[in-house]
Order: sequence, then C-alpha cells, then structure tokens
Amino acid sequence: MANSVQSIFKAANVPVEFETFDLASYNPATDANKLKQAMDSIKRNKVALKGILYTPVSRLGHISLNVGMRKDLDIYASLSLIRNMDGKWATRQQNVDIAIIRENTEGEYSGLEHTPVPGVVESLKVVTREKTERIARFAFDFALKNNRKKVTCIHKANIMKLGDGLFLKVCRDIAKEYESSGIKFEDMIVDNASMQLVSRPSQFDVIVCGNLYGNILSNIGAALIGGPGIVPGANIGSHYAVFEPGCRHVGKAIQGSNTANPTALLLSSIYMLRSMDLNDHADAISSSLYKVLAEGKVLTPDLDGSSSTTQFTEEVIRQL
Repeated sequence: MANSVQSIFKAANVPVEFETFDLASYNPATDANKLKQAMDSIKRNKVALKGILYTPVSRLGHISLNVGMRKDLDIYASLSLIRNMDGKWATRQQNVDIAIIRENTEGEYSGLEHTPVPGVVESLKVVTREKTERIARFAFDFALKNNRKKVTCIHKANIMKLGDGLFLKVCRDIAKEYESSGIKFEDMIVDNASMQLVSRPSQFDVIVCGNLYGNILSNIGAALIGGPGIVPGANIGSHYAVFEPGCRHVGKAIQGSNTANPTALLLSSIYMLRSMDLNDHADAISSSLYKVLAEGKVLTPDLDGSSSTTQFTEEVIRQL
C-alpha cells in the first residue's frame, strides 16, 4: 500500500521526498538499528506516513511497535474518521460521519503487566488528569475547528469509578470551557455506546475516549461503512504527526496477494498533505480517488470489487 501511495504522489507531482523504512518483518534481535533510523527520521522531519505494523499475540516480550512509537513520540491524540462515501459497495448504515479521538499513551495500553505469583497476572490501567485534560481539549478544539456540534465522552465509570471516573470528570470540566462555543457535551457508557453506534450512528459527531474503547469503536464504525480499508487516521502530538489508517489492521491474511485496499492509507496521506499546506495536491488526489470509488468500476475485493491493488492504483492515477 505504501508503494501505491508513492506511485500516486509521483504521478501527481507531489513535492515530497520519502525516507522509507521497511519494518513489516521487524525482529528486535536484528532490526533495532533500522527502528532507530525510522524514529530519527520522524524526529527530524516531524511528519510521517506509516502502515500498521504486525504484533504477534502469542509472543511474550514482543512489544507493539505501534504503541511504543506513539509513546516515544508522545503523539497522544489518535484520530479515526468514520464516514460514508459515495460508492456501490454494501454498507450497514447511512449518514455516518464520526470522528473518534482516543488517548494514545496510557489507559489499558500502558503496557504494565506482571505475574506476582504463578497463574495470576496483574495488568494496570493508567489514567492521569494531565493526559485526560490534553485529549479532552484536543477533542473540543477539533470540534470547534471542523464545525462539529457535539462531543461524546465514552467511559465505564459505573464500574471503574476511579480510573474512568477521573476521565469522565475531567471531560465534563473541559466541556464547560467550551459552552460559549455552542458545542454540546454528552457521555455514554461504552457497552451502550457500542450498541448505539450500530443501531443509530448518526447521533454521534465527535467521540473522545480512552485507548481500548477507541480501538473497539473504530472497528465497529468501520464495519458500518464498508470496512477498515476506507478509514483514514492520524496520530497527533505537540511536536510530531504520524498519519496511518484509522483501523489498525495489518491484513496479514491477504499479505502478498495484491488485493489490499490502499484507500485508508491514501486518505491518510491526503490529510498529511493538508497538514503540510499542500492543499492543491491533496485536492487533486482526493478528487481522483473519490471519483474512482464513486464510479465503482475498479474496486478491491473488500468493496465488492475484483480488482487488484495495482489496478486500483493505476485507475486513481488515470483519473488525475
């Protein structure tokens, strides 16, 4: 998919020079220097386009590169954009346009697990006032700048009264600072929110939540509009921005088959161009992409098509 984006950028004469690092088959024993080079590149350039890196489920001690990168760079705000597009593929809901903003650096993904005695594992969920204030302000600022009308805080404060209770209280406090802007604030328990997202997604506008809840809700949202292949995303911090697909699927089952949908990564790259004030190039690529999707003649299998990644890429380039 990265090759697809680079080919389209080249055809559109985008003035971006890529420093490329292949971490798809990362091995901590042999590739530590390659990872350091990638991180140094991000710190030097301040912006990156990234695919989702595979994390084995069963391998003990294998730290997620995705989570580690977000923590090391303090790219604390994860943004996934769940939105219906014009197209002929099957969707479960219409009028979906949701921005899911999740805190990237703590919560259940703090990575603090240990075994005090054999057969017992303790996993710590970390919630701090400082980082909750930061993500809440990001969500309300995003709503303000993008003409959004409502922010919904998703939590489980009825059970996790201290951790999620703090998250909810801080979000309520920050909401008061934006009342004069006319942005409505609501909160919802995460299990109810999952049901509501499936049954009546149009009630949501901007969602702010912790890491795990945002991951689950982003995947539910993707299923409503056509799948993870069309959900763009970004990770934003005070100093760096890393753009990547909004649903964190590696697609290992279709690896090497040339059938992956590059739309999510391409849309993420378009938002990257806008962040770099390359709006003309972003407009040209997005116009071409949306035309290909709307016509529905050249689509990958996840969107009920039969075309390959290469054919889809060539069609986007042809429409430029």
